[in-house]
Amino acid sequence: MTQSTVLRLRGWWLSIHKWIGILLAVLIIPLSVTGAALVWDGALDRALNPGRYEVTGTPALPASAYAEAARAALRPGESLLSLRFEEEGPVVATAARAADGEGARGAPRAREGARREGRRGGPPVRTNVWIDPGSARVLDVASSNSGLVRMLHRLHGSFMIPGVGRQIVGWVGVAMLLSCLTGIWLWWPVGGNVQRGFRWKRRDSFSANLHHQLGFWILLPLAMLSFTGAWISFPQFFGRFEAASAQRAGGPPDRARAMSARPLPAPRLPVDEVVRAARPLGEGALASIAWPTDREAVWKIGFRAEGGPAREVRIDDASGAVTPPAPPPETVARKMRRWHDGTGMGPLWQTVIFLGGVIPAVLSVTGIVMWLRTRRWRARIERKRKAARRGPATQAAE
Repeated sequence: MTQSTVLRLRGWWLSIHKWIGILLAVLIIPLSVTGAALVWDGALDRALNPGRYEVTGTPALPASAYAEAARAALRPGESLLSLRFEEEGPVVATAARAADGEGARGAPRAREGARREGRRGGPPVRTNVWIDPGSARVLDVASSNSGLVRMLHRLHGSFMIPGVGRQIVGWVGVAMLLSCLTGIWLWWPVGGNVQRGFRWKRRDSFSANLHHQLGFWILLPLAMLSFTGAWISFPQFFGRFEAASAQRAGGPPDRARAMSARPLPAPRLPVDEVVRAARPLGEGALASIAWPTDREAVWKIGFRAEGGPAREVRIDDASGAVTPPAPPPETVARKMRRWHDGTGMGPLWQTVIFLGGVIPAVLSVTGIVMWLRTRRWRARIERKRKAARRGPATQAAE
């Protein structure tokens, strides 16, 4: 490849890289900043809502006590979906409008709520209840879509745009991946040793040098976050890979299907009986209880094993049949989501993801500054050329 061809290709890549950064900066910056903040969304929620975490002890009451406390705080037509037991914190109950069924209290309102939620797009709105594990006292009640942390999740996941917002986020991820590929080409020195690329003063401005150095060191994490974000945003497209992975893992954990599930209005088995039946097969402390839904009429009792992943005992609500726990299936989609948000990946990986959220915002700003500097520089050159062309003509006329 000749030098002129290399320079021509470099010019094309520069145009692609530049216009991705300029045209999508208004989307990339909020997407990156919210992603960085959500790496530690639990700590952020504690800081914003300290009342939810003013607990007086550890979970020592029957599960039914927390369930009854949560039900007393719910609206008509809502039923429990789950209880989550934190290691050091409140018991968190989640509820939603019950599925249509005989004897369902508030069923007409539930059907109307479901129609409204379907028109808006996305999973049904849920209600969260924070309960003191020591006394079963309700600490707070809030909609799943309320609060700053939830707003950050919605902004990061869909730009708070119903329906097509998730796809927009996915295409921004594709554009950021393309920007990473073009960026490494532009970072690579045109001539000389590759060590020249690590020099700070490659350009005559602070913003350009900062852009080159930060862009190189964040390249791989940012490419990973962009790719996994696109995978999460287009589950239908990547479903062919997920189907094969789920089949090997022993089951298809369809996240969208689970998020749209509604609790059964009146499960047959009492919650305390379910926990007692699951306890002999569980290892460690009780971690979660999931109620039967219209998608799957099965109780799911999670136990937090010491030094290992949580295990889940499944109990059929109709027959009472107990399924022993098994490791959660590590499907492609689950792996992509863990890589993307850092769940269970340790503080080092979470720090990398945090930087992968902050630095793209810096790159967007420095890239725009570089573009504006270039425009001003070219405008000055053009004015000098025009002045030079006018000079001889003016002298001849005189």
